[in-house]
Amino acid sequence: MAAFLARRLLGTSTSSSSALISAARAFSSSTTPIKATLFPGDGIGPEIAESVKQVPFPNPHHGFVAKVDKVCSFMVVIQVFTAADVAIDWDEHYVSTEVDPRTNSFLTWESLQSVLDNKVGLKGPMATPIGKGHRSLNLTLRKELNLYANVRPCYSLPGYKTRYDDVDLITIRENTEGEYSGLEHQVVKGVVESIKIITRKASMRVAEYAFLYAKTHGRKKVSAIHKANIMQKTDGLFLQCCDEVAEKYPEIEYEKVVIDNCCMMLVKNPALFDVLVMPNLYGDIISDLCAGLVGGLGLTPSCNIGEDGIALAEAVHGSAPDIAGKNLANPTALLLSGVMMLRHLKLNKQAEQIHSAIINTIAEGKYRTADLGGTSTTTEFTKAICDHL
Repeated sequence: MAAFLARRLLGTSTSSSSALISAARAFSSSTTPIKATLFPGDGIGPEIAESVKQVPFPNPHHGFVAKVDKVCSFMVVIQVFTAADVAIDWDEHYVSTEVDPRTNSFLTWESLQSVLDNKVGLKGPMATPIGKGHRSLNLTLRKELNLYANVRPCYSLPGYKTRYDDVDLITIRENTEGEYSGLEHQVVKGVVESIKIITRKASMRVAEYAFLYAKTHGRKKVSAIHKANIMQKTDGLFLQCCDEVAEKYPEIEYEKVVIDNCCMMLVKNPALFDVLVMPNLYGDIISDLCAGLVGGLGLTPSCNIGEDGIALAEAVHGSAPDIAGKNLANPTALLLSGVMMLRHLKLNKQAEQIHSAIINTIAEGKYRTADLGGTSTTTEFTKAICDHL
């Protein structure tokens, strides 16, 4: 079962450049650490800044040294990756205390360039102050790096009981425009306007990715989620693009579902869906709804796909400042996102080892963090995963 679920996770976009694929294959057979960008994020994330610098944690196979001290999600990733014989040379970048005028956010231009150079990265949760006029950190990453598709697998975990036992679906969200274009202004006092942008280029790109993903991962159906009955121009254009792409894949069943009906159908019977593709705002909502079907955001991985083979995996849950430094955080979402990153790099053997260890640990039920109904600390949960490796 674990192996089956592992194959359901993100492999790689076949539109990635051949150069990246060749490099990934070289990584899988080389002892040279992989260069990857690391965004520790906020809350529990920044603890890695000090923990990576203090106590050595050696890899007995490659001599790769990660340094860990405090318990946090990224420390856990380093420990588990090390136990699975994966050597990562993390290029760490942090949220600045001042707005960088080149990005109009707290992310520096140098941090964005790191992802462009390395082509792969892992990101913790980032919090943007509400109503302060700052550009969203996540929006900055998606727009500046042209991360056009957010891929989020949602599947039932063996041994972890929720209301549903048969969830196995993929949400693919257009990531660069729609209501999240960041175009808002005040028309007159007391009246504000937000502009929804839908373009043929972005819609075709994400539709092509969704159908190609379905074909290469053995999926049978793609559902285009929309509200074109009301937003006839914008969502109408998105649907038109999905229709065009669907004609190229006659072997894949294709349907169009209105967003509100989709929500109802997901809650009634999530097995009705396979791959769902949708504009930005709908994707934000539906992907979180799907996460709730399988146990919450703490169990859900995510990866953002960009052009030229770029992949930025991320945990999509909150930064949890209330438990930062308390050894209580559940690292599952970040670990599973790391698995998606490894699969993108064609490190399938190590990815499946880590994925199986996580699934088996949760299924056994002996070591679970509080959000999973257990009493284990992050340290205990991590050790159990490493023991399965």
